Amino acid sequence: MSDTSAPPPFSVPMFKRMWSASIVSQFGTLIQSVGAAWLMVQLGGTNTQVALVTASITVPILILALLSGALADNYPRRIVMLCCQIGMFLNSITLCIFAWMGWLTPWLLLMFTFLNGCGLALAAPSLQATVGDIVPRGTIARAVAMNSMGVNIARSAGPALGGVLVAMAGAAAAFTFNAFSYLSIIFVLFTWDAPKATSKLREDLGTAMAAGLRYASMSTPVRTVVLRAVLTGIAASSVTSLMPLVAKDLLGGDAAIFGLLSGVFGVGAVLGALSNRHLRARFSSEWTVRIAALCLIGGAIIVSESRFLPLTLFALLFSGAGWLLAVAVLNVVVQMSVPRWVVGRSLSLYQMAIFGSMSLGSFLSGKLSETYGVTNALLIMAGIQAAGLAIGLLFRLPESEDKNLDPVGRWRVPDLSVEIDPRSGPIHVTVRYDILPDDLPEFVATMKIRRQIRVRDGAQNWNLSRDLQQPNTWVEHYRFSRWRDYILHNERHTHEDDESLMALKRLHQGDWPPEIHRSLERQMSRQTIEPDLISEATIDPTRGN
Repeated sequence: MSDTSAPPPFSVPMFKRMWSASIVSQFGTLIQSVGAAWLMVQLGGTNTQVALVTASITVPILILALLSGALADNYPRRIVMLCCQIGMFLNSITLCIFAWMGWLTPWLLLMFTFLNGCGLALAAPSLQATVGDIVPRGTIARAVAMNSMGVNIARSAGPALGGVLVAMAGAAAAFTFNAFSYLSIIFVLFTWDAPKATSKLREDLGTAMAAGLRYASMSTPVRTVVLRAVLTGIAASSVTSLMPLVAKDLLGGDAAIFGLLSGVFGVGAVLGALSNRHLRARFSSEWTVRIAALCLIGGAIIVSESRFLPLTLFALLFSGAGWLLAVAVLNVVVQMSVPRWVVGRSLSLYQMAIFGSMSLGSFLSGKLSETYGVTNALLIMAGIQAAGLAIGLLFRLPESEDKNLDPVGRWRVPDLSVEIDPRSGPIHVTVRYDILPDDLPEFVATMKIRRQIRVRDGAQNWNLSRDLQQPNTWVEHYRFSRWRDYILHNERHTHEDDESLMALKRLHQGDWPPEIHRSLERQMSRQTIEPDLISEATIDPTRGN
């Protein structure tokens, strides 16, 4: 359940400015999409090229997800967003010039659209993760819902405005509007005094992407959210993807009816955002997503059977509300379940799961409608949504609002006898524990937790050994590729992780912290007889391990 005592998002001036600027930018993006699609038809593009206009926006989100998440976590998010927004502004200005001068061809139009899609994809995790940098933790849920509401406001009105603008002034005018829409968010980002990074070290992008995948694979909350996102997205997209056919085949309408259906779906999403706070105050994240799934199932069934426009519009209100609730709650669960050092990568994986499943769901909906008709396709997808809801009962969403995932901050870089730089390595670490025989079951259980934390946060080759001469002595071994990775590993230790560390402190029969040895490994060669070793027994109580 959310914290209802936390201040509302719009009481934070920076959030209000960022939200307003993002809506303007969203309108610009959607207006350009309409202009690009219409211009592609005018340029004589093939049906495939017309379809690729939409794909050129969504495909980059899938292929750049891991890279964009690594950028969000390893570089100042403000700088990442500024670079992306300025890049999209320059790309859009160039597109405007080509459009006004009549130089565009179908493939050039696709290239410009794809480059804008890449900018949006690279900026998205930074923009989403920035919510936690701007508002207090207790406000994140409502802030995410407000962001989702803003997106759906733009989706409701943006295409209609784009159509009017293209009809009145042509596609070049739509491109011009989009180009200047970036200036609002660029200005806000220039004026934002973003929080400083807690660590001066950063990972290589390749290492950072691998670390994000490793963390997600070992984090039950992230794995659960990704699974639930796939189960939700694969069927939830059926109503929106088949909406033109619903308007034409089920209601006997035209483009105006299709626009009305799209608008009402967007209104439902806005209502979902407004109800999000009240639902999360009463229900857990798990139950809120279940309610959202029921709205999606009920909406799809009614839309499939209805031939009466007001009834279809009523059902679409529930579909829109259910869609926003599901997406917003899953987004919040990701942000509340992971520490800040990996939030961008976790959000990018969630984003890849939700967009990938939506794309697959849209494809399946289209194929099913061709084979069985629109009505049966919607009913089948509603059944898939119900199956996803049933599977979700086995993989419940975590409640992480009360977890303290901030870094402890007490660890200090040890003084070493030999100079090494952050890229030196591999580093081998051993930690010695003295454990009484009666405490062994609890110690082994605790070390299983410590292993997961160690490996999740970057340690390699973890193992635990027992001294054969002194059976009460247990030695924990692990290593890192570089000294920098060892430093980052210790800086990532959170208050939530401290629970297992305090259990070890209670079980260990000796001074705390226990004896720690750090060694720099070197490959043996003809020129090197002995490896360089840096070994230090640590008895400093201000240090972790």
